[in-house]
Amino acid sequence: MTFTLAIVGRPNVGKSTLFNRLVGKKLALVDDQPGVTRDLREGEGRIADLRFTVIDSAGLEEATDDSLQGRMRRLTERAVEMADVCLFMIDARAGVLPADEIFADILRKKNANVILAANKGEGKAADASILEAYALGLGEPIRMSAEHGEGMGELMDALRPIADAGAAQAEIDAPEIDVDVGDDDVDAARIPTRAKPLQIAVVGRPNAGKSTLITQIIGEERLLTGPEAGITRDAISVQTDWDDVPMRIFDTAGMRKKAKVQEKIEKLSVSDGLRAVKFAEVVVVLLDVEIPFEQQDLRIADLAEREGRAVVVAANKWDVEGEKQAKLKQLRQDFERLLPQLRGAPLVTVSAKPGKGLDRLQQAIMRAHEVWNRRVSTAQLNRWLTGMLEQHPPPAPGGKRIKMRYITQVKTRPPAFVVMTSHPDAVPESYKRYLINGLRADFDMPGTPIRLYLRDQGDKTPNKDKKSSQPSRLSRHLKKGPHGRKRGLWRSGPTVRRYRLRQGL
Repeated sequence: MTFTLAIVGRPNVGKSTLFNRLVGKKLALVDDQPGVTRDLREGEGRIADLRFTVIDSAGLEEATDDSLQGRMRRLTERAVEMADVCLFMIDARAGVLPADEIFADILRKKNANVILAANKGEGKAADASILEAYALGLGEPIRMSAEHGEGMGELMDALRPIADAGAAQAEIDAPEIDVDVGDDDVDAARIPTRAKPLQIAVVGRPNAGKSTLITQIIGEERLLTGPEAGITRDAISVQTDWDDVPMRIFDTAGMRKKAKVQEKIEKLSVSDGLRAVKFAEVVVVLLDVEIPFEQQDLRIADLAEREGRAVVVAANKWDVEGEKQAKLKQLRQDFERLLPQLRGAPLVTVSAKPGKGLDRLQQAIMRAHEVWNRRVSTAQLNRWLTGMLEQHPPPAPGGKRIKMRYITQVKTRPPAFVVMTSHPDAVPESYKRYLINGLRADFDMPGTPIRLYLRDQGDKTPNKDKKSSQPSRLSRHLKKGPHGRKRGLWRSGPTVRRYRLRQGL
């Protein structure tokens, strides 16, 4: 798991130069003129074996109004709040300025992990400024030169504990996915505990009612809500007990079409929401019943399916709908038509503002989680496979008969199956879908992602790739007797008797 490093500081202290060095490319413009960088730029940084996301920010200005400098400052402050660690850079040649002291106070309030770096620190002229940097109260400054690559080792040593702590926390928070199973495993889902709660991500388009829904679930005002779209910007996790089931619920920012996402803040928010989907076990796709199943809704649901998460679709604002029965029938038809990969997934109607339908949503989440953990024995699977092959035999492309010998489940969360077959590359996708749909229907696994892998039976043959050794000329010679005949073929007969007489044998 990588962490995020935000490089902040006054204009023209060398932030973009360091950004280019960390990513290994000249992605950011560098010039002696201050204020060249105005937007946030992300890149994949590395120092030796450390891998992380680095953000180049605009220079911090003292302006707080709606001017260009004020908007740049708010954008930088947003990056500071979202980053795991901030690298505050000062100009070692210019020394500590009053603006540096102001921004140091801001950083102490907005981010717990702040590293102080004195850039342009080559030569003795920077000694006095580095001593002044201790007065900022951010610890010992790292003396570095982004232009010449000095101080990278010290920066790596400062980032190493943060990376290790982030990796340990990510391991704790990460859901258990792709769990290996054996023949003796029982068919039971993992019971959520307070140490390992059930992790749920609520995703959807802006103003669909995600924060309002979570507020009703937890029973208190801990999230900012309102009629305006785009209020939520962070992926905020809230831990609660929902009907005595420990859960951690992620409230994510609304996800619009990529072409409509222009503001850098919204781009960061959307990426944070996608990260929350990867940390979840069950993803609740919240729809606006007035405009359901738009293209972005379908993309969000498809993303959750590709990540292998259990999916529950909830239609919000059901209380304002007039023709409920007709609307519900239309929703189910559109769901089956537009999301065939999630056929059978729970579709529930809720009203987040008055708090109606939450019991149905909780039952659907627990049901989806149970199916996501489903375990089927090998004996049941092979009896099922025999019936499926008799009902619809696999095709024979190019005259090659495909023989499917057996099937077994190798993983849960989501369920994954392996079919040993001949010519796995020749099996068409339509036949794989036939088997997956059969698994859904016959073993009661509606809506959950199912992974089906085809493997060649010959891969398990121990001597498949073993070549037979050819006898050498010497060994063939030693096996031959007089007159070039093989030993054992001339032990009797008149020729042998005449030979033995001539040899005095």
